[in-house]
Amino acid sequence: MNRARIDGKVLEYEVRGAGEPVVLVHGSHIADAFAPLLAEPALTGRYRLVLYHRRGFAGSTRAEDPLSIAQQAADCHAFMQQLGIPRAHVVGHSYGGVIALQLALDAPDAVHSLALLEPALFMVPSAPQLFDAIGPVVQAYEAGDKTGAVDRFLQTVVGPEYRSVLDRVVPGAFAQAVADADTFFRIELPALEQWSFTQAEAGRITQPVLAVLGADSHTLWPGWVEVHNLVQAWLPRSEAFVLKGATHGLQMMNPQGMAAGLAGFFARHPMSERP
Repeated sequence: MNRARIDGKVLEYEVRGAGEPVVLVHGSHIADAFAPLLAEPALTGRYRLVLYHRRGFAGSTRAEDPLSIAQQAADCHAFMQQLGIPRAHVVGHSYGGVIALQLALDAPDAVHSLALLEPALFMVPSAPQLFDAIGPVVQAYEAGDKTGAVDRFLQTVVGPEYRSVLDRVVPGAFAQAVADADTFFRIELPALEQWSFTQAEAGRITQPVLAVLGADSHTLWPGWVEVHNLVQAWLPRSEAFVLKGATHGLQMMNPQGMAAGLAGFFARHPMSERP
């Protein structure tokens, strides 16, 4: 991968395709969760996909506490500037979704459109149910069992068969997730608890938004449907997309369907129509 140096930090990145830029902001645990999209011609044939590893993941600079979501958004913006990308379609998955939202608030001119793939917005009624499920995961991590903690977390949010998906489409992803576990448990989980996002702030985001929901995500946590509905209710220019055959693993579970949905959304909102 290529390496960008930003304010003393190093961020790994890869670029595939040509056309309007699309910046991919991954979630927690799986640094290469967007890698399957780099092989989809529906996107690479028309768009310039930019995948980068956030601080604390893979070969990028280690994350240090505190590292807020606003700082993560600033990293993304600085990274875009380093690559000469003044404005882009921004795609955020899970934790990356809240970073994308913060980027749209802090640097609105850098964001042409937003695709939010089940963003980690936990101000929904079913949030306590998810927190209860994650409790034993945190306990396993604190007991020193990083492998068990990552395994239980991914079973909770992606499903019991997640390893068969990862091993097929992102080989080595589980081992990398275990190596990066400290980033989630020590840095990102506390930062998410401290982050706030209100309906009034959402009203400031005027870019077109694609709200993505896995068709089967409700079987693991009903809150994903609540998050999907909240995005559509709060963000004035949102449109819905339900990805078949997927839970929270989304683009890893159905990359072709996700690529088609994203390509259609970008085509409906080309950068030539910048307001």
